[in-house]
Amino acid sequence: MEFTPRHSDYEARVRASFAGQQAMPYLGMTVERVAPGEVEVALVNRPELTQQLGALHGAFVTALADGAAGYAALTLMPADAEVVTVELKINFLRPALGERFVARGRVLKPGRTLSICQGDVYGVQDGRETHVATLVATMMRVANEAH
Repeated sequence: MEFTPRHSDYEARVRASFAGQQAMPYLGMTVERVAPGEVEVALVNRPELTQQLGALHGAFVTALADGAAGYAALTLMPADAEVVTVELKINFLRPALGERFVARGRVLKPGRTLSICQGDVYGVQDGRETHVATLVATMMRVANEAH
């Protein structure tokens, strides 16, 4: 599905919002790609992010998927808006193993206030991707007081 952004500089806006928060950059997450209704966020694996069996901890898998989905929703919002997650469900499909991870967020159903989004997380090892989790979330438009 093709979407039309409500803000002409949506990519710069997504990147600035991402840089302005502290949690995701602190964890080492980076924005890889931005398109109308789609965002990819990546994370290089490191030992302090793993659980006791050596897989990326589910909290970080969730954060990665949620971030990609939320920023996908933001690409379609007007300049005076931000988005927050109001509900999510995640399915862990297999252990999150890999040297790096990429989450592909996309808008399934845009709305003026609520947007339904999906975030798929892939573990990448030796250039091969393995689908490790799928998130479905509801994102809510909120006022951007700084704008």
